[in-house]
Amino acid sequence: MTHVVSESCIRCKYTDCVDVCPVDCFREGPNFLTIDPDECIDCAVCIPECPVNAIYAEEDLPADQVHMTKLNAELAILSNWKSITKRKTPMPDADEWKDKTGKLSELIR
Repeated sequence: MTHVVSESCIRCKYTDCVDVCPVDCFREGPNFLTIDPDECIDCAVCIPECPVNAIYAEEDLPADQVHMTKLNAELAILSNWKSITKRKTPMPDADEWKDKTGKLSELIR
């Protein structure tokens, strides 16, 4: 099992989670973070750090977010997204987007 970033992260990209990751498994896209399933060691230290509750253990993903497991793997492994290891400023309009749902169409690959 691995941990998965859900749609809640889209257009927010709070990076509190990357500071605590002991294996640097987060990858950064234009408006979303993803977890590389080959690097994640299931330590779960990132879960409580996310201010929008976007990170789940794969087995705990809400039913409407199961599709994010495959998407996280695809974006982390097949894209050119780089590793992110230090906290950055969230997206400028993150506070406006943090409580919105159904944001998959907003994802920039």
